[in-house]
Amino acid sequence: MFATNSAEKDIAALATIDVLLLRLAGELYGVPSASVREVVRYRAYTPVPGSPPSLPGILSQRGTILPAVELRSLLGLGIVPVTRAARLVIVAHQEIDMALLVEAVLDLAALPADTLQPLPAALDPARARFLRGIANYEQQPVALIDLDELIAGLRAGA
Repeated sequence: MFATNSAEKDIAALATIDVLLLRLAGELYGVPSASVREVVRYRAYTPVPGSPPSLPGILSQRGTILPAVELRSLLGLGIVPVTRAARLVIVAHQEIDMALLVEAVLDLAALPADTLQPLPAALDPARARFLRGIANYEQQPVALIDLDELIAGLRAGA
């Protein structure tokens, strides 16, 4: 019986998508938790002249210089003033470290993989490019951010 429970847990783990839940423009987004290194309070970054709005500056975190990524701008949501709930999500993906500026970090969640749905056809293609799909968390839609596409878009100057 113990082996069965262990096998069931392994199957259940494979059937979930582990994400860090974020809020941007009142919507829920998920970043793969395996890529999240840490979450820190927002602090001002050093502006980089001539950089695109989605990469407004750099900051130093534990001796590492990181590009600050303005997710709202990248997703076409417009930029709003920073509040006390704002956080920097430090991610490491494809040997790239960066700090994602988000309005709030909500929770770590294991989303059932079978709830993953394709993106709505009416979604702006500029935003859809950076998303993998839509999942549900407590009866709310969560847009899953595709870090591969996010990095590709930043490299292309998005």
